[in-house]
Amino acid sequence: MNRKGCPDEYPITLVVNGYEIAVFQLSKQDLEDWVYGYLFSEGLIENAEEIELVHINDETGTINVSLNNSFDPEHMFSKKKHYTAGCGRGVTFFSMTDVKQFDRVSSEHVYSLAYLLKKRSEFAQNCPLYMETGGMHGACIIDEDGAITVREDIGRHNAVDKVIGHAIRKRLQPERLVLLTTGRVSYEMLSKAARFGFAVIGSRTAATRQAVQLAKYLNIEVIGYLRGKMATVYTTSGRVINDLTGTASADNNFERGEVWQENLV
Repeated sequence: MNRKGCPDEYPITLVVNGYEIAVFQLSKQDLEDWVYGYLFSEGLIENAEEIELVHINDETGTINVSLNNSFDPEHMFSKKKHYTAGCGRGVTFFSMTDVKQFDRVSSEHVYSLAYLLKKRSEFAQNCPLYMETGGMHGACIIDEDGAITVREDIGRHNAVDKVIGHAIRKRLQPERLVLLTTGRVSYEMLSKAARFGFAVIGSRTAATRQAVQLAKYLNIEVIGYLRGKMATVYTTSGRVINDLTGTASADNNFERGEVWQENLV
């Protein structure tokens, strides 16, 4: 039998301007990207320039961050914490009501399902930690030239924060990018995508009803079950073109080659 190694996870304490935010279960790869992505996703920064220093202490499992903005810990900690569904019990300070206040996403870029499926396959082939352990999540951004950037972590939320952090540090334009993830698209995953401004988010698995409702409200295209020659398009923003041959209807039990347009209220 071909055995795989065990995935690693570590308790990492995030401290911002001397205030402890929380302890997170993380994989140690690309932690600086995670810091930028998480702080942006939670509204603590608006851009990379607001971070003066990131110091990662491997011995104590602590990340100390210095911000040069008007970070108000009392205001932040007065907000209700929301624990994320699965994957290391992450924490977010944005409720669904908060997410509805985000700007609606605008992008004129259109993608074919065949292209997205091809990129999903390329993404899968560039996840070394998953190939080594079989127990990691990944997130990937596709730029307008088709190049991909992959980040991995024990948690699906952390992996998405890592690619968002990479994009922020590289000053990439969100309307020109596609976000792919191996994990379920729940409302807090959709929140991260919306906060950055991704117009298209795809997953190899499902999206929740709450996430789809938010996506429709914020004008984001959501595609699930991107596998082989199959996909589920949950939204109707017009940014994804069905160019697959031999597609079937939803009544055919999601046979290979099927694309299902689900109209969730």
